Amino acid sequence: MGYNFKYVLVFISLMCVWCGRLRFSMASTDSSDGGLVRFNLRKRNLDRHSLSAARIKKASNAGDLGSDVNTDSTPNVVYLKNYLDSQYFGEISIGSPPQYFNVVFDTGSSNLWVPSSKCIFSIPCYFHSKYKSRISSTYTEIGTSCKIPYGHGSIYGFFSQDVVKVGDIIIKDQVFAEITKEGSLALLALHYDGILGLGFKDISIGEVTPVWYNMIDQGYIYQNVFSLWLNKDPVAEIGGEIVFGGINSRHFRGEHTYVPISQKGYWQIDVGDVLLANRSTGLCEGSCAAIVDSGISSIAGPTTVVTQINHAIGAQGYVSLECKSIIHNYGDKIWDALISGQLNPEILCANIGLCSHDKYQKDNVIETVVHDENLDGSTSKESPFCTFCDMIVFWIQVQLKQSNLKEKILKYVDELCEKLPSPEGQVFVDCNSIAAMPHISFTIGNRSFPLSPQQYVLRVEEGSSSVCYGGFVALDVPPPQGPLWVLGDIFLGKYHTVFDFGNQSIGFAEAA
Repeated sequence: MGYNFKYVLVFISLMCVWCGRLRFSMASTDSSDGGLVRFNLRKRNLDRHSLSAARIKKASNAGDLGSDVNTDSTPNVVYLKNYLDSQYFGEISIGSPPQYFNVVFDTGSSNLWVPSSKCIFSIPCYFHSKYKSRISSTYTEIGTSCKIPYGHGSIYGFFSQDVVKVGDIIIKDQVFAEITKEGSLALLALHYDGILGLGFKDISIGEVTPVWYNMIDQGYIYQNVFSLWLNKDPVAEIGGEIVFGGINSRHFRGEHTYVPISQKGYWQIDVGDVLLANRSTGLCEGSCAAIVDSGISSIAGPTTVVTQINHAIGAQGYVSLECKSIIHNYGDKIWDALISGQLNPEILCANIGLCSHDKYQKDNVIETVVHDENLDGSTSKESPFCTFCDMIVFWIQVQLKQSNLKEKILKYVDELCEKLPSPEGQVFVDCNSIAAMPHISFTIGNRSFPLSPQQYVLRVEEGSSSVCYGGFVALDVPPPQGPLWVLGDIFLGKYHTVFDFGNQSIGFAEAA
């Protein structure tokens, strides 16, 4: 798709307090159940003999998962701490004899990468397990260099080939990246070593065949689905689970709502309106794209909507004087133009002189709204006044559908100018106000999927005190790829998710 938003979000996640504290290990289970393999994302040192068996469902018909047959399998699972459950990863091995790595099972990317023993000039490499090709009897040299963008930098390495063990599945001749340079010191905070991408081959760097594809091609997967359950219960033992080849019926209630993949590459679907306490936020009333991404902890979306969320939950946002000055100097003119209907709202800001008309025909680039810069750091031709003017026009239009009181609407929009998402990604909220915050709902497949404030606010206990963060960050992708949402672990923790590779669809059901 040509966009690096995935890696921008990963970079933002690394800067968040809650992201660097989890340490999980993954235990494999018996894979004799018709090509079904189950992972338990867990912390260490739980007496596994005290755990009861879980029922695993194998899809007897890829189009009718509701008629699946149950089989028994005993998992290895351990509990999570209640404030450290925003990142999930498990253990795999590479090579012969096996070398072990903690990796994120990431549906937002497609490559497998781990640090290399040849990574000697990057400090983060010394804090993670490193792959040593010289001690593996099954290693095959490839050597082609690769570059993976992360945030405003990149990690670098080269491709190699070896056996990879994921649970009890041993994938032969798997190509992966050995990372030799981890540019960002933020990677020091990670407790996992690398990433195992579960996205489509279309977005694989170097056109490498992903691990999931090789599982299928080498005959390990009976049904071409995998499912993900992330446990958000702070007192539960199980931290999370990924099942290759089926679903675990213990971990959801009711039936899954399935929606088709809208654009192959990412696990991307169409979503409808995003509601704040049953009130429309406006932007996605028709449709927006959304990527289901287990590799980030937050939910990312357009600034115009995230700002409304920040206001509703009392988040400490970024105050823009440019935004406020437009309201004070041009608010009446914008209001009159919208009420009269004489100007096309889409080009209103150009007509009042805050944007150029060329702006609406410019090339598709991702911009960060607050600084109006491209991802490569170059400055956009348009001034911040243009960006903020477009947002103000949109916000007024949304409010006009609910009220026609001018003073009330302009006051609300002025307050939105004080609640813009932080450039660092983190927004603080009052822990004592969580109960009064609104539910936020996504419309998927004509159904509402709500999140309570207890689910979208991340609470970090620091001794006798608590710090709370809103779980929404800004990401702006222009048409035709956008507007775009990225549904990360906050959403996936609420909803058990089935990734149906065979039918090119995704299913959601309330997690149990």
